[in-house]
Amino acid sequence: MKSIASTLLVSATFVLALAAAPVSAQDLKIGYVNSERVLREANPAKAAQAKLETEFGKRDRELNDQAQRLKAAADKLEKDSVAMSESDKLRRQRELVEMDRDLQRKRREFQEDLNQRRNEELASVVERANRAIKQIFDSEKYDIILQEVIFAGPKVDITDKVIRALNGPAAAPAAAPR
Repeated sequence: MKSIASTLLVSATFVLALAAAPVSAQDLKIGYVNSERVLREANPAKAAQAKLETEFGKRDRELNDQAQRLKAAADKLEKDSVAMSESDKLRRQRELVEMDRDLQRKRREFQEDLNQRRNEELASVVERANRAIKQIFDSEKYDIILQEVIFAGPKVDITDKVIRALNGPAAAPAAAPR
């Protein structure tokens, strides 16, 4: 009998707590920021992407050219292999293998360098976005601003505000921090 009464008391307390929760939740000011959208649409993110493309574009084109030369050499070997001696064929195959190794090494190095620079540039954009979010949080008196959620309605989505703050004149790269 005592366990049934205590179970009912716990259940009643839980139901009352749930009923009271929406009242207190209405007092909360909640915001949500879609970080992916900020990193895709904000001017500083676009500038960082353009900077990376400028910095790594030439190297990428050189790697693509080297891959085309390797493919052309492999095609030529396949075509000419019928008329070649076995020793010439083996020598050219070894050259192709060495060219392929060199290309793969250069591609790995390129990817590592690109990833490192991308992380540096994104860290800078994220830092600026976080400052903008903090400014919005303080100025508009939010109780909480979330970045990772499963679902969020348009009423709490402040992503556009963050993007506007990053795109504004105060967010220009030449502006000195205060």
